[in-house]
Amino acid sequence: MTHDGTGDRETFSHDPVGHAEARAGMTVGDLADEYGAAGLGATDLHEAVSITEAMFDDDVSVFFGLAGAMAPSGMRRIVSDLIRDGYVDVLVTTGATLTHDSIEAIGGKHHHGEVCSEGKTEREHDEALREEGVDRIYNVYLPQEHFAEFESHLRSEVFPEAEGTVSIEELTRELGRANAAVNDREDVAEDPGIAAAAYEHDVPIYCPAIQDSVLGLQAWIYSQTNDLTLDALGDMTSLTDRAFEAEEAGAFVVGGGVPKNFTLQTMLVTPGAYDYGVQLTMDPPRTGGLSGATLDEARSWGKFEKTAENVSVYADATITLPLVVAAARERVES
Repeated sequence: MTHDGTGDRETFSHDPVGHAEARAGMTVGDLADEYGAAGLGATDLHEAVSITEAMFDDDVSVFFGLAGAMAPSGMRRIVSDLIRDGYVDVLVTTGATLTHDSIEAIGGKHHHGEVCSEGKTEREHDEALREEGVDRIYNVYLPQEHFAEFESHLRSEVFPEAEGTVSIEELTRELGRANAAVNDREDVAEDPGIAAAAYEHDVPIYCPAIQDSVLGLQAWIYSQTNDLTLDALGDMTSLTDRAFEAEEAGAFVVGGGVPKNFTLQTMLVTPGAYDYGVQLTMDPPRTGGLSGATLDEARSWGKFEKTAENVSVYADATITLPLVVAAARERVES
């Protein structure tokens, strides 16, 4: 069969790929618009900006899932600003995120580092770092003394205010309160951070795998000699209530793992499902793992409405998160 372009193709429509322009003086929103003319991942990022813009409407409840090394890599201010400016209604994250966020809040700093020193193998490089008391997160370094300072912070400022049986959300609220207080009292130059912003703006933080972190380890150690018990199921009622009460709901998921599933599965016990979804991840979908699974796949589980607008962007989230957030905010606030 020959095709003369007169409309006899069922699965093809005339929609030529444009050629993006990159010029001096462009805003991030302008660049996102240019991505929309292009193909491949650029198309997905452009769609992510549009869906995020829709999610940032006042009538949409935004459930934000945050995994990965976003706090130590320098992305925490983006998230804390979203919380302060009313774009996040629920935060689901990891104990590691809260640990690194808190270290910065009370005066510690992460540092630029090397993946491998010149003349050494990677193993030799990391053995040298261990001897020097420095932990490595790819090309980010963290001196171990900051963990000791964090542990002292927990024992003096956080855990004594969370005695008895408490939910994890109640503990994270106390963490945010303490981070804000110390940040202000010590006149720390760095932003008080994610947990502090959530505390100050009544945004709940759910941390379903808190044991998998220094924060969780320290809570367990403290509980051995003090009256502190974390109720792992205590968060479920307040979280599902928020999902039930949402007129429209959006899931913005950075990374995967437990925060992603905990965010998405919330809708399984409600009459509805998510209306919007954006996922920023590097994990491929073809392995069948949760972290890379498309949000379209989540629709098969009933986590997204059949008519939901959703997209997955497969790239380094330290690159895509600032672009998507800045472009969406530019559109919403202009």
